[in-house]
Amino acid sequence: MPPSRKSAAERKAILKTIQAKQRAKDRRRAWLIYGTGAALIASIIGAVTFVLVAEVQQREQAKAAAARPIEGEQDYPGQSRNHTREPVSYPRTPATGGDHAPVWTNCGTYTVPVEQMQAVHSLEHGAVWLSYRPDLSSEQIAELTSLAGNQDYVLLSPVAGQASPVTVTAWGKQLSLDSGSDGRLATFIQKYRQGPQTPEPGAVCTGGVQG
Repeated sequence: MPPSRKSAAERKAILKTIQAKQRAKDRRRAWLIYGTGAALIASIIGAVTFVLVAEVQQREQAKAAAARPIEGEQDYPGQSRNHTREPVSYPRTPATGGDHAPVWTNCGTYTVPVEQMQAVHSLEHGAVWLSYRPDLSSEQIAELTSLAGNQDYVLLSPVAGQASPVTVTAWGKQLSLDSGSDGRLATFIQKYRQGPQTPEPGAVCTGGVQG
């Protein structure tokens, strides 16, 4: 006898079963795809958040350190600010302020001494002058160059005759150091580069003269 034919109702039920199994399979695949993607996105967001929080914490710690008095820092208030073309005899080397040349030294890195009267004008504009004795080791000079190279309003140069191996100067402020790796150096730069001591905040440290 020929096999009995399935009724329309039976065929419909079988089709529904097949379709239900396919939908379940599709749902499992979708959960696998989207669930993995969501987990990946969540891990990326977590990593980015961790980095951002760490950066904020570092900035806050640096700001807090800059707000505190810097050990060994010398303060020289009340300095004159006249422009002059006549030679000026400064009481300190490097100078911390006083009368100065009408033009300023462009901020940047110099491997030879710069003209001091012009550098003082740079200080007036909010620059920090990072200087070192010419006999400083090449390794320390490279360290100072790396520190100064990625910051604006920083002037780096050798200064013959300065007492300490490394000196960092802002208008009316100065700190003498034995080494460029001293942690106070970066704190001084952050605190006084275009800092509150600046007589002419916002004035440029470009467009002057080289050296």
